[in-house]
Amino acid sequence: MDASKDVEPITTLKREASQLIERARDRGAPILITQGGKPTAVLQDVESFERKKNALLLLKLLAQGERDYDGKRILTRSEAKRRFRDRLAELARSK
Repeated sequence: MDASKDVEPITTLKREASQLIERARDRGAPILITQGGKPTAVLQDVESFERKKNALLLLKLLAQGERDYDGKRILTRSEAKRRFRDRLAELARSK
């Protein structure tokens, strides 16, 4: 984060919100908002936010997969397919 470009006081946010939003969107980088000289919030465009959120979810799933593998909580491909088919059939019956 380039402090001279990515940090703005809350007064700038109040006066120039639309310009800051456009800047965050154009650069794809968050802007740190300060209040009283201290970091208090982050302004980020939705697309970048969603990308980062999805990346974190993927990392969480990978970590869970590693824990499952290490704990021997794994299925063969055929067992996974059978369970999936059984679950689909169960859902279809409940409708």
